[in-house]
Amino acid sequence: MKIRLDTSFAALSDPTRRGVLEQLGRADASITELAERFHMTLTGMKKHVGILEQAGLVITEKIGRVRTCRLGPRRLEEETAWLEAYRQRWDQRFDELDRVVEELTRKENGDERRNGT
Repeated sequence: MKIRLDTSFAALSDPTRRGVLEQLGRADASITELAERFHMTLTGMKKHVGILEQAGLVITEKIGRVRTCRLGPRRLEEETAWLEAYRQRWDQRFDELDRVVEELTRKENGDERRNGT
């Protein structure tokens, strides 16, 4: 699972690759169309698509001389579960911090009343 997470997050770490996924979420596109849309060379876009394909996020199919890209079958469930676990941990830590701040505030307000300030 760790290798799969590493591959997915590495693929998603680049804004161009995230943009490609967004674009393919709207419609399939050829590598040439993607390269034009993102103002890059065909070679550069092939590398980006290859990384997305390796992560299982994109599938390419050659039809004649055109290589068409579409979203892959991966739905990122493992990645979402991993992120959710960390989100829950952070929520717990912030809840604990809120309790400490509330307790300190109550004590401070109590001390001010006793001191007559």
